Amino acid sequence: MDTQQVSAPSRAPSSGVVHINIRLTDGYSIISNRLSQHRGMSLLAIGLGTHIQSLPAGRRVGVKALAAVFPESEARIAAALRELEHHGFLRRTRERVQGGRVATRTESYNHPEAAVRRAVVQRAGTQRTGGESAARFGPAPAPASAPAPASVPVPAPVRAPVPAPVPVPAPVRVPEPVPVPETEPVVVPETLPAPRLVPPPTAPKPPSPPLPFPRRPGAALFDEAVRLLAGLRVAAPLFVLSEADVERLAPGVAAWLERGMRPEAVRAALTEDPPVPLRHPAKLLRHRLVALLPPPLPATAPVVPFQTCDACDRAFRSSAPGCCGECRAARAYAVEPSLLGA
Repeated sequence: MDTQQVSAPSRAPSSGVVHINIRLTDGYSIISNRLSQHRGMSLLAIGLGTHIQSLPAGRRVGVKALAAVFPESEARIAAALRELEHHGFLRRTRERVQGGRVATRTESYNHPEAAVRRAVVQRAGTQRTGGESAARFGPAPAPASAPAPASVPVPAPVRAPVPAPVPVPAPVRVPEPVPVPETEPVVVPETLPAPRLVPPPTAPKPPSPPLPFPRRPGAALFDEAVRLLAGLRVAAPLFVLSEADVERLAPGVAAWLERGMRPEAVRAALTEDPPVPLRHPAKLLRHRLVALLPPPLPATAPVVPFQTCDACDRAFRSSAPGCCGECRAARAYAVEPSLLGA
């Protein structure tokens, strides 16, 4: 009696990835693990190479065409394409087409090492075929000479029959073996580790501009600024400031008020159209106080008041009371009689 063999069902791994695969009949591509599991390329380059190999022939795969489809920038896509070229999965050449234009030809490889070996073998076969044609067939044979003219038969004496000589077969020429050129050893490019794409060190940020300060500070001006900042949360609930924030931002608001801005206009300029979500209200207010500072009001010309002339009771403009210009001239001429007589 045979022993019954019981095969236990396969257990799913307790950790790691578990594949839930469904048999595909359309809409799929065959991607080599040499690309999808490459240890020397970035994930962006692997994903971009997988996308390129899934495209139909003739599709444009330039930097601008890919940047129009994916959210990555043109700089990151160009770096990923250079990685694919460095590891042999992509080859881009410039060719001249009809009309004198230059176009870029892009070749995508799913097995770079096999493609290199096939190219080397094809090149060696082409060289061997060109040399064998001359060595194998040799020079062309010389044309056969014309047969000699037939002579007049002379009767010979009758003799005993002589056995016909057995023809000796001509030696068969065995062709010499053609030397086969040694093929060059297949050089498979070593997979060098890709350089790490380390971002360059960022330049130091310039210091933030100072908060504006009123030219003629006063207690009433600062009190109005503090009152405006503390009441922002009533009209704009998102702008909740601490007491320290109010004291720190008060000089900037005072500078706005000193330049002729009404409190309602200042409140609208600082709180309208806030970003969503608003994380730092005090930083946003400081930025707007500096960036949107209005210019000072132009200086107004002083107004000269009217005065009444002491001599003729006519009105004239002057900063001090007295006589008008005509009365002052008449008095000047009266002091000098020589001028009046003339």
